[in-house]
Amino acid sequence: MSRPSIAEVSALIADLAALRQDRTPGEFAALMARKADLLERIATHTPGDAEAAEVARLARERADSLKSAD
Repeated sequence: MSRPSIAEVSALIADLAALRQDRTPGEFAALMARKADLLERIATHTPGDAEAAEVARLARERADSLKSAD
């Protein structure tokens, strides 16, 4: 798993802002999956950070629930 970059985080934030106004359920689900992937990668590269791991876990649960609702 590669280390997340600042550019990836910035791109995700920009996409979140853009989709805030006009998004389809599928676009939202895909964006939440991307967010979960990024948070999991951050948690992987910060071993011992329980908060990062928990945030990543919750994000994955949310993304998976959106995917199954589709």
